[in-house]
Amino acid sequence: MIIQTTDNDHRIAWLAALAIAIHIMESSLPSPVPGIKPGLSNVITIIVLIRLGWNAAAWISIMRVLCGSIILGTFLSPTFIMSLTGAVCSMIVLYAGTRLPGTGFGPVGYSVLAALAHMAGQFTVAYYLFIPHPALLHLFPVLITAALIFGVTSGIITLAVINGLNGDGNECSTQ
Repeated sequence: MIIQTTDNDHRIAWLAALAIAIHIMESSLPSPVPGIKPGLSNVITIIVLIRLGWNAAAWISIMRVLCGSIILGTFLSPTFIMSLTGAVCSMIVLYAGTRLPGTGFGPVGYSVLAALAHMAGQFTVAYYLFIPHPALLHLFPVLITAALIFGVTSGIITLAVINGLNGDGNECSTQ
Protein backbone atom coordinates (compact mmCIF):
# COMPACT_ATOMS: atom_id res chain seq x y z
CA MET A 1 0.00 0.00 0.00
CA ILE A 2 1.41 3.36 -1.03
CA ILE A 3 0.66 6.34 1.16
CA GLN A 4 -0.24 9.37 -0.90
CA THR A 5 1.04 12.68 0.41
CA THR A 6 -0.04 16.14 -0.60
CA ASP A 7 1.81 19.42 -0.90
CA ASN A 8 0.09 20.44 2.34
CA ASP A 9 1.51 17.34 4.09
CA HIS A 10 5.00 18.33 2.95
CA ARG A 11 4.45 21.93 4.07
CA ILE A 12 3.31 20.78 7.53
CA ALA A 13 6.29 18.42 7.84
CA TRP A 14 8.71 21.18 6.87
CA LEU A 15 7.14 23.62 9.34
CA ALA A 16 7.17 20.96 12.08
CA ALA A 17 10.88 20.38 11.42
CA LEU A 18 11.48 24.12 11.71
CA ALA A 19 9.55 24.27 15.01
CA ILE A 20 11.50 21.27 16.33
CA ALA A 21 14.83 22.86 15.37
CA ILE A 22 13.88 26.12 17.13
CA HIS A 23 12.70 24.12 20.17
CA ILE A 24 16.01 22.26 20.36
CA MET A 25 18.09 25.43 19.97
CA GLU A 26 16.00 27.16 22.62
CA SER A 27 16.56 24.32 25.08
CA SER A 28 20.25 25.24 25.19
CA LEU A 29 19.52 28.81 26.36
CA PRO A 30 20.21 29.47 30.03
CA SER A 31 17.18 30.35 32.14
CA PRO A 32 17.31 32.67 35.15
CA VAL A 33 14.18 31.02 36.60
CA PRO A 34 13.26 27.37 35.98
CA GLY A 35 10.40 27.13 33.52
CA ILE A 36 10.99 30.44 31.78
CA LYS A 37 11.85 30.13 28.10
CA PRO A 38 10.91 32.47 25.25
CA GLY A 39 8.85 29.84 23.40
CA LEU A 40 10.03 30.97 19.98
CA SER A 41 8.94 27.72 18.36
CA ASN A 42 5.39 28.82 19.10
CA VAL A 43 5.83 31.52 16.46
CA ILE A 44 5.63 28.70 13.91
CA THR A 45 2.50 27.29 15.59
CA ILE A 46 0.70 30.65 15.48
CA ILE A 47 1.71 31.28 11.86
CA VAL A 48 0.35 27.86 10.94
CA LEU A 49 -2.82 28.48 12.96
CA ILE A 50 -3.51 31.69 11.04
CA ARG A 51 -2.49 30.48 7.58
CA LEU A 52 -3.39 26.77 7.59
CA GLY A 53 -5.88 26.35 10.45
CA TRP A 54 -6.12 24.74 13.86
CA ASN A 55 -5.67 21.11 12.77
CA ALA A 56 -2.31 21.80 11.14
CA ALA A 57 -1.21 23.91 14.13
CA ALA A 58 -2.15 21.10 16.52
CA TRP A 59 -0.12 18.58 14.48
CA ILE A 60 2.91 20.84 14.49
CA SER A 61 2.63 21.54 18.22
CA ILE A 62 2.36 17.87 19.16
CA MET A 63 5.11 16.78 16.73
CA ARG A 64 7.39 19.49 18.16
CA VAL A 65 6.92 18.16 21.69
CA LEU A 66 7.23 14.47 20.76
CA CYS A 67 10.16 14.72 18.34
CA GLY A 68 11.93 17.41 20.37
CA SER A 69 11.76 15.28 23.52
CA ILE A 70 13.07 12.21 21.70
CA ILE A 71 15.98 14.17 20.22
CA LEU A 72 16.78 15.87 23.56
CA GLY A 73 16.44 12.60 25.51
CA THR A 74 13.58 13.82 27.71
CA PHE A 75 10.80 11.60 26.33
CA LEU A 76 8.46 10.46 29.16
CA SER A 77 10.41 12.51 31.72
CA PRO A 78 8.87 15.23 33.91
CA THR A 79 10.12 17.77 31.33
CA PHE A 80 8.23 15.94 28.59
CA ILE A 81 5.05 15.72 30.68
CA MET A 82 5.16 19.43 31.43
CA SER A 83 5.92 20.34 27.81
CA LEU A 84 3.12 18.14 26.50
CA THR A 85 0.67 19.53 29.06
CA GLY A 86 1.60 23.09 28.08
CA ALA A 87 1.17 22.31 24.38
CA VAL A 88 -2.20 20.62 24.91
CA CYS A 89 -3.47 23.51 27.07
CA SER A 90 -2.30 26.01 24.44
CA MET A 91 -4.03 24.15 21.67
CA ILE A 92 -7.28 23.88 23.66
CA VAL A 93 -7.28 27.63 24.26
CA LEU A 94 -6.35 28.34 20.64
CA TYR A 95 -9.18 26.07 19.49
CA ALA A 96 -11.62 28.04 21.62
CA GLY A 97 -10.09 31.33 20.42
CA THR A 98 -10.56 30.41 16.77
CA ARG A 99 -14.21 29.51 17.34
CA LEU A 100 -15.28 32.84 18.86
CA PRO A 101 -17.68 34.95 16.81
CA GLY A 102 -16.35 37.99 14.99
CA THR A 103 -12.97 38.53 13.42
CA GLY A 104 -11.10 36.67 16.17
CA PHE A 105 -7.67 37.38 17.52
CA GLY A 106 -4.61 38.49 15.60
CA PRO A 107 -1.14 37.00 15.93
CA VAL A 108 -0.36 38.86 19.17
CA GLY A 109 -3.67 37.85 20.75
CA TYR A 110 -3.28 34.19 19.81
CA SER A 111 0.32 34.20 20.99
CA VAL A 112 -0.59 35.68 24.37
CA LEU A 113 -3.48 33.21 24.81
CA ALA A 114 -1.19 30.29 23.97
CA ALA A 115 1.64 31.49 26.24
CA LEU A 116 -0.65 32.04 29.23
CA ALA A 117 -2.39 28.68 28.75
CA HIS A 118 0.95 26.93 28.30
CA MET A 119 2.33 28.38 31.53
CA ALA A 120 -0.87 27.78 33.50
CA GLY A 121 -0.95 24.15 32.33
CA GLN A 122 2.71 23.57 33.16
CA PHE A 123 2.38 25.22 36.54
CA THR A 124 -0.66 23.11 37.41
CA VAL A 125 1.18 19.88 36.52
CA ALA A 126 4.29 20.98 38.40
CA TYR A 127 2.26 21.78 41.49
CA TYR A 128 0.03 18.70 41.57
CA LEU A 129 2.45 16.05 40.27
CA PHE A 130 5.97 17.14 41.11
CA ILE A 131 6.20 19.88 43.77
CA PRO A 132 2.97 20.04 45.81
CA HIS A 133 4.29 22.70 48.17
CA PRO A 134 2.52 26.01 48.95
CA ALA A 135 5.77 27.95 48.45
CA LEU A 136 5.59 27.11 44.73
CA LEU A 137 2.50 29.33 44.47
CA HIS A 138 4.72 32.38 45.10
CA LEU A 139 6.46 31.67 41.79
CA PHE A 140 3.22 31.72 39.78
CA PRO A 141 2.98 35.53 39.35
CA VAL A 142 6.56 35.65 38.06
CA LEU A 143 5.93 32.80 35.63
CA ILE A 144 2.64 34.16 34.32
CA THR A 145 4.19 37.62 33.87
CA ALA A 146 7.05 36.09 31.91
CA ALA A 147 4.50 34.18 29.80
CA LEU A 148 2.69 37.43 29.06
CA ILE A 149 5.90 39.24 28.07
CA PHE A 150 7.14 36.37 25.90
CA GLY A 151 3.64 35.91 24.42
CA VAL A 152 3.56 39.56 23.32
CA THR A 153 7.11 39.30 21.98
CA SER A 154 6.36 36.11 20.03
CA GLY A 155 3.16 37.65 18.73
CA ILE A 156 5.01 40.68 17.41
CA ILE A 157 7.54 38.41 15.71
CA THR A 158 4.68 36.35 14.26
CA LEU A 159 2.96 39.47 12.96
CA ALA A 160 6.18 40.64 11.29
CA VAL A 161 6.71 37.24 9.65
CA ILE A 162 3.12 37.04 8.40
CA ASN A 163 3.28 40.56 7.04
CA GLY A 164 6.52 39.61 5.28
CA LEU A 165 4.86 36.51 3.83
CA ASN A 166 1.87 38.60 2.70
CA GLY A 167 4.21 41.04 0.98
CA ASP A 168 3.15 44.13 2.88
CA GLY A 169 4.10 45.71 6.14
CA ASN A 170 0.75 47.15 7.12
CA GLU A 171 -1.69 44.47 8.11
CA CYS A 172 -2.19 40.80 8.75
CA SER A 173 -4.83 38.76 7.00
CA THR A 174 -6.31 35.93 9.06
CA GLN A 175 -8.52 33.04 8.06
